[in-house]
Amino acid sequence: MADTTVSSGAAAPSAAEAVVQTQYMVILSIALCHFINDVMQSVLSASYPLLHDEFALSFTQIGLMSLAFMGTASVLQPIVGTLTDRYPFPQSLAVGMGSTMLGLLLLANAPSYPYLLAGAAMIGIGSAVFHPEASRVARTAAGRRFGTAQSMFQVGGNMGHAAGPLLAAFIVVPSGRGSVAWFAALALVGIAILSQVGRWQARQNRAAKRRRAIIDHGLPRSRVVLTITLLAFLVFTKNAYIASISSYYTFFLIERFNLTTQESQMMLFIFLAASACGVIFGGVIGDKIGTRTVIWVSILGVLPFTLALPYVGLVGTGIMTVFIGLILSSAFPAIVVFAQELVPGRVGLIAGVFFGLSFGIGGIAAAALGLVADDKGIEFVYKICGFLPALGILAAFLPRLNRDPA
Repeated sequence: MADTTVSSGAAAPSAAEAVVQTQYMVILSIALCHFINDVMQSVLSASYPLLHDEFALSFTQIGLMSLAFMGTASVLQPIVGTLTDRYPFPQSLAVGMGSTMLGLLLLANAPSYPYLLAGAAMIGIGSAVFHPEASRVARTAAGRRFGTAQSMFQVGGNMGHAAGPLLAAFIVVPSGRGSVAWFAALALVGIAILSQVGRWQARQNRAAKRRRAIIDHGLPRSRVVLTITLLAFLVFTKNAYIASISSYYTFFLIERFNLTTQESQMMLFIFLAASACGVIFGGVIGDKIGTRTVIWVSILGVLPFTLALPYVGLVGTGIMTVFIGLILSSAFPAIVVFAQELVPGRVGLIAGVFFGLSFGIGGIAAAALGLVADDKGIEFVYKICGFLPALGILAAFLPRLNRDPA
């Protein structure tokens, strides 16, 4: 595999021990910081209804804010990942969180819409810097449990996304936009933890120069390129649908069921909490039955629920979104691990490409769906998006890798 790990204790273990030992405290630390990072980021989308009223924004303008955030992260993450593969910089973790903090402060004090866009872009830059190196740390600390480590890292982010709307409902909505700045205080805790994680990763980087354990999957380069392209398309089917939920689900609930803003935020929290659970299950199960199987089941298996969502009542909507979040979110850790197996030794690049791709697709989809919502109505968005998971059938063409139990 690309990166192996040694114990952080005084005595270095043997090469065999280094390969199999899983550093759970490091993984939990990076997951906690992912939680803090994504709480701050999710406050952006959770504040959309408030910004919509204060600045009289259209759905298109809200979509452009999502594009500024996700598009910035999408473009920069592969670049950051490639650079840190060649020139490791573990302290970039703390730098990324600092950028997100500055974006939130700008968002809280913005006097006009262009400043809101700038704040969203700063948050996107924070994501671009944080995610590739954080994913590398998770893989370095994984031992042989790559799916589990990737899931633990990602679930921190999912829990942060889930907590953001909940905190916004009880803090930002009652207290006003200025209270967004309060969340920036979390960054100081994250920066302190990440500085220690960065030192640990720097030690592993030095040890990795003395030993490498790369296992060849035996696929020709053309097949690798084709498979990466297919995985990218599967990420599109997943994240385009997720973008419809993260950006417009609260508006859908308010319009269709006459919910208050706080009630709609609670419903969004239920979906995001289910997504966090799905991320954990996807990685752990992928280590046991193979990432290919998890990808196939998670994307295509959610289709009945996405098709039913626009036509059921309030209780049914809540039930459908729980199943959608639980099943669909299990795909991403499996996709990242699968891609890292395809291109060993390029953990930062792969993490940057796929995390960046997720943000980019989400941003473009949010902007496009905003235009559709302005023209055809918010319910129409969910009627057309319900068919996206049908494209998951393409997972049947993924190759079987050496580590796939199947």
